[in-house]
Amino acid sequence: MKTVLLIGLGRFGRHLAMQLGELGHQVMAVDRDEERVNECMPFVTNAQIGDSTRVDFLRSLGVSNYDVCYVTISGDFQNSLETTSLLKELGAKYVVSRAERDVQAKFLLRNGADAVTYPEKQLAKWAAIRYTANHIFGYIELDEKHAIIEVAVPESWQGHSVGELDVRKKYGVNILGVKRDGKTDVTISPETVLDGSLTLLVLGEYTALKKCFRL
Repeated sequence: MKTVLLIGLGRFGRHLAMQLGELGHQVMAVDRDEERVNECMPFVTNAQIGDSTRVDFLRSLGVSNYDVCYVTISGDFQNSLETTSLLKELGAKYVVSRAERDVQAKFLLRNGADAVTYPEKQLAKWAAIRYTANHIFGYIELDEKHAIIEVAVPESWQGHSVGELDVRKKYGVNILGVKRDGKTDVTISPETVLDGSLTLLVLGEYTALKKCFRL
């Protein structure tokens, strides 16, 4: 369980608060808007109405005591940037800030953010891949170059073992596990034989995955 400070309760911030609560983390949620704060109360540990660009308000929250601080302010990049910078100045351990464009990410990283999330960009990429490729069932972007996908076993691979296919050497990707009937099995070996009832969990550079599985 982590202690989390979540600043900004727009659509993304609200859904993030719900997910963090379901995972059992202790969440302090903050927003200027009283209505947004009240809506989030059922699924966070505590919540406050306040201006995160005011150093005295942030100091009162004890930001250095949280394991993670999220800045998910929407529609006001200046406030997001100021909040990110102040959190780091006040001793925040780890700050994750929301960005809408690459230029925003650069400024956030230069001003204290330890990591940047692109909810719209990441969702758009997933939606573009998922709904134009019927054989792709899952996509997790790890960084700008690497991803994990869940993909149907190519017809030419069916009936062959993992060792026989040697996909790491031939294609530069790694099979992390297989799924059958919704259940994941990561205890695969070179002797594991692939068939059409399985889907594969594959890790690799996006370019290699694209070439191998025709994303």
